[in-house]
Amino acid sequence: MSALKDKLKADLSASMKARDEVRLRTIRMALAAINVEEVAGKEARELSDEEILKVLTREAKKRREASEAFANAGRAAQAQAELDEQAVLEEYLPAQLSDDELNRLVDEAIAESGAEGPKAMGQVMKVLNPKIAGRAEGGRVAQAVRARLAG
Repeated sequence: MSALKDKLKADLSASMKARDEVRLRTIRMALAAINVEEVAGKEARELSDEEILKVLTREAKKRREASEAFANAGRAAQAQAELDEQAVLEEYLPAQLSDDELNRLVDEAIAESGAEGPKAMGQVMKVLNPKIAGRAEGGRVAQAVRARLAG
């Protein structure tokens, strides 16, 4: 079993003992999403830590989007609950890149790929994605690349 999944299961037990409802339901949801991913496809398999991070990143993004939707609908309590769950998930994710770090990596990727102009965005993203891997949201990365290529 991966180290990250072990940590999630240990934290699940700890949150049960501490009666921390938010943490408990969030970790249960995360483990359920991991289990679904493990049995998806032709045969069951065990996810690596990297694959588990992708699942947790996807779940955190769902919480952020749901929070925005609830806030726009005037449902502050539900929006806050989603934000609380997102905060718990982010404890398991790598630290997000700052804007300066992201821009530096984008510049390096542009130099490495020799890309010029907005049509070369795919080349830059292909070089950049492995370097960023879960440390910045895709939309934010695409926006930074687009801005740099535009001029």
